[in-house]
Amino acid sequence: MIPKTMLPQTLISQAILSQFIKYLTGFFLVLFSITLYADNELSNNSAESDDVKIKKIIWTGCGITKKAFMSDIASAYEKKYGVTIDLKGGGATKGIRESKSGVSHLGGTCRIPLHNREEESMLLKMILVAWDALVVIIHKDAPIDDITKQEVIDVMTGKLQFWHELSGWKGDTTNSKKIDIFTRSSKISGVGYTLRKILFNDVDLEFSSSKQFPSSGPLEKGIEKEPNSFGVTGISSARKRDVKVLNLDGIKPDYETIKSGRYFMYRPLYLTYTSLYKLPKNEKKEVKRFLKFIQSDEAANIIKENGVVPFKEGFHLVQQRKDIYGN
Repeated sequence: MIPKTMLPQTLISQAILSQFIKYLTGFFLVLFSITLYADNELSNNSAESDDVKIKKIIWTGCGITKKAFMSDIASAYEKKYGVTIDLKGGGATKGIRESKSGVSHLGGTCRIPLHNREEESMLLKMILVAWDALVVIIHKDAPIDDITKQEVIDVMTGKLQFWHELSGWKGDTTNSKKIDIFTRSSKISGVGYTLRKILFNDVDLEFSSSKQFPSSGPLEKGIEKEPNSFGVTGISSARKRDVKVLNLDGIKPDYETIKSGRYFMYRPLYLTYTSLYKLPKNEKKEVKRFLKFIQSDEAANIIKENGVVPFKEGFHLVQQRKDIYGN
């Protein structure tokens, strides 16, 4: 029982507490109403935006893939559906990482993701689109047409340094120049990584390099200008440059030899994308449509018209090219 002397004070305290509880209840009801209204607004805005057709899909990646067939694929898709494919270069590594992070809807790469690197390891999906090949390119006027696989190994590691030391050399054997080796600056670039895997099975190998380039485009342009230059790039872009492509062990890198696997340094070209659930509904719908298109017979014909082997025509190569998989 409450003492009589404390009763008035207690009643006052209870009255204050009751008013405070009513205030808090009112406050949270108002706050809940505002939050509910905001959620409904966001939901309504999202629904409205889902109905708006997007005008652009962003693709980032390998310059070789871009030059090989993606430009024509993008043109065909825009003509058919009215949606632009915004093609951004930067290399295979950038393509993988920006598609994974969501900066780009899609990525283009000529190597697999490196699962020992956090920025490439999770939630990335890949579609094998086509088959390309690594080729040795030199200045168009250099008097040599053939090189052996072992000679490529020896040049890249500095064991062979002069042109006349190559078995296919047709020029002056008494006063030949030193070979200027042009390489990609990154070991995990599409070309750098795959070349190290195919020829050396050592992705950390240091090449004997005269000059390094951030991407394949500048490297190819450099070889167009420098008479003693020597480099490796993808056949899909090399054939569109004013350079000489060397035969390897007597085999010319062309559609048929790549398709059959007779030309040794063939490799896959991929399209990458992250989990679609992250995308707004309208973007997801458009990306899904493009993924379906890139795997269609129509796209395969465009790839083939560019001299590149569509994935379906080289399906058997998956088992043969096991040396490029893994980290």
